[in-house]
Amino acid sequence: MTSTERRTRHRICPLCESTCGLLVELDGRSIVRVAPNPDDVMSAGHSCAKGLGLGLIEGDPDRIRTPLLRTGGGGFREATWAEAFAEIERRLPEFVTGDPGSCAIYHGNPAAHHLDATFYLGELIGAVGTRNVYSPASVDTWPKNLAHMLLYGTGLGLSLPDIDRTDYLLVLGSNPMVSNGSTVTAPGMHARLRALRERGGTLVVVDPVRTRTAEVADLHVPIRPGTDALFLLGVLAVIAEEGLARPGRVPDVVDGLDEALALAREYTPESVAEACGVDVASIRTVARGFAGAPAAVAHSRIGTCMQEFGTLANWLVEVLTIVTGNLDRPGGAMFSLPPAGGQNTWPVTKPPALMFDRWRSRVRGLPEAMGELPAVCFAEEILTPGPGRTRALITLAGNPARSLPNSGAIEDALDALEFMVSVDCYLNETTRHADVILPPPPVTTRGHHDVTLSHFQIRNVARYTPPLLDLADGEMAEWEILLRLAAIARGTPDRSVDEIDDEVATIAARRAAKLAGCEPERAVAATTGRRGPLRLLDLRLRSGPYGDRFGLDPDGLTLAVLEDNLDGIDYGPLTPRLPEVLRTPDGRIDLVPEMIVRDLPRLRASTTRQAPDLVLINRRQRRGMNSWLHNALPQPDGGQCALLMNPHDAATRGLVDGDRVAVTSRVTTVSAEVRIDDALRPGVASMPHGWGHNGPGLRTPRSASAPGTNYNALVDDDTALEALTASPIFNGVPVTVTRTSEEHS
Repeated sequence: MTSTERRTRHRICPLCESTCGLLVELDGRSIVRVAPNPDDVMSAGHSCAKGLGLGLIEGDPDRIRTPLLRTGGGGFREATWAEAFAEIERRLPEFVTGDPGSCAIYHGNPAAHHLDATFYLGELIGAVGTRNVYSPASVDTWPKNLAHMLLYGTGLGLSLPDIDRTDYLLVLGSNPMVSNGSTVTAPGMHARLRALRERGGTLVVVDPVRTRTAEVADLHVPIRPGTDALFLLGVLAVIAEEGLARPGRVPDVVDGLDEALALAREYTPESVAEACGVDVASIRTVARGFAGAPAAVAHSRIGTCMQEFGTLANWLVEVLTIVTGNLDRPGGAMFSLPPAGGQNTWPVTKPPALMFDRWRSRVRGLPEAMGELPAVCFAEEILTPGPGRTRALITLAGNPARSLPNSGAIEDALDALEFMVSVDCYLNETTRHADVILPPPPVTTRGHHDVTLSHFQIRNVARYTPPLLDLADGEMAEWEILLRLAAIARGTPDRSVDEIDDEVATIAARRAAKLAGCEPERAVAATTGRRGPLRLLDLRLRSGPYGDRFGLDPDGLTLAVLEDNLDGIDYGPLTPRLPEVLRTPDGRIDLVPEMIVRDLPRLRASTTRQAPDLVLINRRQRRGMNSWLHNALPQPDGGQCALLMNPHDAATRGLVDGDRVAVTSRVTTVSAEVRIDDALRPGVASMPHGWGHNGPGLRTPRSASAPGTNYNALVDDDTALEALTASPIFNGVPVTVTRTSEEHS
């Protein structure tokens, strides 16, 4: 194909929560150039290095493109799809029909952003009949999800910072200048923060490190890791003491305002400042600035979720927003209206059940949340003998051997499995333990609309981009892979994918028709001609808040309309949605949930506890989000995986830049290179997680050539858990650091 035959196509980036619009230039089946789409209604010409590297990711020569079967010698051989499914049909039923629940499922990124898993993973989970389902959510979002469930009734319909209209933005435990935002879809965060400053607004960052976001802030509060809840209580104590609450602006569906302020009064700035490692004046400055701004909002993320008091911290973020009159109003915290509908748009016909603690794990009795068990259960459910022990595993993307805590135990568990199937495009630290590896097709063969992340959009937009390429010979759509696995698990391996898909679509059409107020036959007829996830997406869009209701509203939204508007459709800024957005049993917001109040004495006791000499925290990297990107998008500087230390901490240990050190936690010891950086507060060291690309059997040579240090190996999955959600504590891990010449795993 000559250069004149090259063509440019629209693409929404599926690699992170920003979902930036891209323009992809193709030459045949190869991506030759990727550029930001300046006309995208959401990203407006922004993209990060990950999106611009989409060609490298799609063209990575180390990707698996043919099914692999384990050989007797422990290696793998290429196989046909028929051979691969025949092996699964031979071995999987034992762990489903003979002992339901003995097969676990782990799912992660990048599949979580695709329509395939969004619509069809539930079919596989139902077919396997297991409650042992895991994902990275229990590692990095559950405390935030639980706080929102308790207040608003759903863990997915989160309140969002209306960044583009606020006057005061308080950011805790997040570095959006690098991460591009998380649990908030706001591409071009650097431009949005600059616009905040230019219109006279204030940006405050609470973080143990002077991050790139902190560098552009009006005020940086270098807090001690794990003390965000105490800091927020100190802020609320000032608001209570000085009468800075705005009860007149608090929605009339809120109960417990006075009780929340009364609880905060005892946490005066003077009583919490030392524990937080900050000065009293900073706490009072933040309280007065936040409460006095015309519109203010707080946003919390990884740093507040992956800590000892994660749920309390995220609850207090909401309390602060509410008591100052900034909930459900422009410039404050608002709720999106996702175009495909969801938990915060569907009508409630009966009081909803809290999607938390509906069942518990076998070994330790830890609580479920949103249909999944805590990731800290993963290894013990495999390694602990007894009825119900996990003996088989299906993984869909993700890399639990490097994304879950206590990597040593995870790898021991993976090695102990009797059967394992992985749907993955890499032979990595997890899939090297699999018996069958099924490769998903390239991103370029999929249409994209992120059903989940549209709940986090800070502006109401609808976007879709179609597949850039048809499936090539030897490729199978991921949704078809999932349905084939589901058919085998149900004991009906000969059922055709189209037959199962029609069954799924029939059920979805009935639901969509009920939402749209029409007959199911009308919904079925309107989507005839589509199949797979695009049919299900069309049903969701047509019955969603902007939908055409299957022709009843001719001007409404359909998938075809989005196919004709590839830059997206802008429905405007977020608008007030209370009380209809609430999914609590009584349709009201209880500001002081009993579960939260019971946990406060534990927080109070922490104020008299001596802080560890040195704690480890995680850090973001611009070119990475998950371990699977490290091979296609290697870091430009190997030192980006180093252990960063404050000059004082390094000097007291006799360390200089470039030293090799042993980093030891309660769990194990790893080896790292030291880089001295005064951006960290004393007593805090930092490494990125998801690294440690080492060991036999990997086919990721570029990441293995610069393996980095395995942060996750240091994280406790046993004694150090967030009390309410059983999430692991990744931030604030006590460690010792000593010079060494030895290499540790």
